[in-house]
Amino acid sequence: MPRLTILKTGDSFDDVVRDHGDFEDLFLATLAPLAEARDDLILTVHDARTAGVPPVPSAEDGVVITGSHAMVSEAEPWSEALKPWLVEARERGVAMLGVCYGHQLMAAAFGGASGYHPGGREVGTRRLRLSDAGRTDPLFGTLPAAFPAQLTHSQSVLTAPAGAAVLADNDHDPFQALRHGPRQWSVQFHPEFSAPVMRAYLAHQRQALADQDDDPEARLKAVEPTPEAGGLIARFAERLMRVQSVA
Repeated sequence: MPRLTILKTGDSFDDVVRDHGDFEDLFLATLAPLAEARDDLILTVHDARTAGVPPVPSAEDGVVITGSHAMVSEAEPWSEALKPWLVEARERGVAMLGVCYGHQLMAAAFGGASGYHPGGREVGTRRLRLSDAGRTDPLFGTLPAAFPAQLTHSQSVLTAPAGAAVLADNDHDPFQALRHGPRQWSVQFHPEFSAPVMRAYLAHQRQALADQDDDPEARLKAVEPTPEAGGLIARFAERLMRVQSVA
């Protein structure tokens, strides 16, 4: 039975945690019903900040790396310790889905670079475009050519690792989604965010958006559900279980 570990790298805002749940809770809300219905997937949560580097999973297992309010470029010891762990996990064939901080951390671990985006922060519901590689990708290929996604980040992948396939982009960020190997993906957007969670984040970032001449009220009005992007979480888990059942 495969194990899917949610690798926690940060906490959300207090009010978001109170009203909607923390990062790991948002993933579990999608994954727990799937695991219960199928009865062939074990879900665990591991906080890398307090519990250290976990044992490297076996090839049948998977990892979701959450978002964080930390910055990859700050190179905190717990974060730096995850880089060789991610490399070893990829070498073992462990399935991975990195989200926001996880996306940037995976890129940095695999030889790319992450840091502050020169164009400032990107927040709200934004439209992304699939690349040619995205259209044929086993995880992304069912998405429409253009789809909305929830984003909130000031750092980005600035240089993709050599050999990584770019699956999606937009005008702000050329590396909105990457594939790092046969079973290793990462996304800058938050597939776990609902529209209410996105609105809660925008409430915290009004001044920061205004400071960069980005209208926070317009961003708030533009928030919409993102079921296509959100569906990536369940599809990732389903692929993990399908590979195991075939094996």
